[in-house]
Amino acid sequence: MTDSKPWYLSRTIWASLITIATASAGIVGVPVAGLDNAALTDTLLQAITAISGLVAIFGRLGAQRRIG
Repeated sequence: MTDSKPWYLSRTIWASLITIATASAGIVGVPVAGLDNAALTDTLLQAITAISGLVAIFGRLGAQRRIG
């Protein structure tokens, strides 16, 4: 495996972060028994993808110089 990708594109990293977040929420008393970690991870990844697309579009529209 020689190809690399940014950490934020890794489903494993996101699933691990969700697991840590739900475990931490459970420790502090937030009710998390009914959460489906896989569905939550997929939902967050879709939201992040949509947000990054919007940032790219608005970043390009607001740019002051051409892409060379």
